[in-house]
Amino acid sequence: MIHDARDRYGHYFEDFSPGDVYKHWPGKTITEADNHIFTLLTMNTNPLHIDEEYMSRHQHGKILVVGPLVLSLVVGMSVPDTSGKAIANLEYERIRHEAPVFHGDTIYAESEILEVRESRSKSDRGIVYMESRGHNQRGELVLTLRRRFLVPKRPA
Repeated sequence: MIHDARDRYGHYFEDFSPGDVYKHWPGKTITEADNHIFTLLTMNTNPLHIDEEYMSRHQHGKILVVGPLVLSLVVGMSVPDTSGKAIANLEYERIRHEAPVFHGDTIYAESEILEVRESRSKSDRGIVYMESRGHNQRGELVLTLRRRFLVPKRPA
């Protein structure tokens, strides 16, 4: 028998139920290079994210990882377990940076299904609404976000 990894990537609409929690693995340790590359690619050159001398006098005393990198990691970690079969991402909302993230922190994520509903316009798909949470290696909550994505129903 041939097993195709694409069959295990994400889920169909019928696989989701409110209250389901997916613990995503593996985590990702954020390096100085990750932060600098992401900062430069996105043109966010705030000294909070790139200037060690400036940050030595700041309340945190060291460079903060740029927030959209943490957001991207948490969303990315969730994809294989949840939206890997998605037709489209529909909405991101309630993005909250709960605590600072620094070089060397390892981010882990989990997602909870909040709601599922069938599409009103097409019967072969549905909308999944979930909350994802990112924690650091000490278990401290660093980011929460909610998103909706459109996912196909299981083929007949």
